[in-house]
Amino acid sequence: MKKVGIICKTGISEPSEILKGLLPWLRQKGYETYLDIETASTLNIEGSPRSEIPSLVDVIIVLGGDGTMLSVCRLVGDKGIPILGVNIGGLGFLTEVQKDELYDVLENVLTGKCPLEERMMLSACVYRDSECIAEYNAMNDVVVTKGALARIIDLETYINHTYVNTFKADGLIISTPTGSTAYALSAGGPILFPTLNSLVLAPICPHTLTNRPIVLPDDVLIEIVLRSQTEDVFLTLDGQVGFSLKLDDVIEVRKSPFKTKLLTPCGKDYFQILRTKLKWGERYTGKNQ
Repeated sequence: MKKVGIICKTGISEPSEILKGLLPWLRQKGYETYLDIETASTLNIEGSPRSEIPSLVDVIIVLGGDGTMLSVCRLVGDKGIPILGVNIGGLGFLTEVQKDELYDVLENVLTGKCPLEERMMLSACVYRDSECIAEYNAMNDVVVTKGALARIIDLETYINHTYVNTFKADGLIISTPTGSTAYALSAGGPILFPTLNSLVLAPICPHTLTNRPIVLPDDVLIEIVLRSQTEDVFLTLDGQVGFSLKLDDVIEVRKSPFKTKLLTPCGKDYFQILRTKLKWGERYTGKNQ
């Protein structure tokens, strides 16, 4: 790993402050660096378009939160470039590295001493009149959901062409194991170990309370047919990319043919992340206790 790409969360000053020390440190150790244009402009140095960085480098460092990390995972796509996330956002399930441990982790990661995890992604295609009119990849989840003012929607759902149910709900989530701690968790779904070969199908606020989340093998084809006459239903990918749906649109979701490669700090484990991020084991210490 001699060529290092760096992509940062925009709109905040913190990445630029970190880079003032990080860039000289990397160059001193013989690494060639490629910085996204938006961040490079704040440092008055030359940058590269984000879309080109995965084709130029051996590894990508992301300075930001999980949202920035998700966008980079989709950007990398089938190129197989390993990604290391440094948390300068909020919760940080995907951006496992903290700022105060950045240099120690990089020393180990860039010399191949730390493990690399492969995480499955999803592919989604919207069919209208039997033609695929929109195609996307997602790291966390593919979601069909109604707008704020829309009524409950009907989502006719099939697995491997076998009818499952017509969910009457606010929406439906198809989640990867990585995404099981995101929107699907809020919808009552289980936490899946991130390297499992499984998917979660979770209805959002179903009209029938016995409609519960289902864990499925990752080799299934999921088809969702919108059976509601409304202009306020959307397909969203990782909560960041959206597409407006129409009556009788068919959304096909399946495992993507490629995976995201995440570099993980040595000595950390998934259960430690759960304890920290979800505050397992902590007790309420409010005034009324």
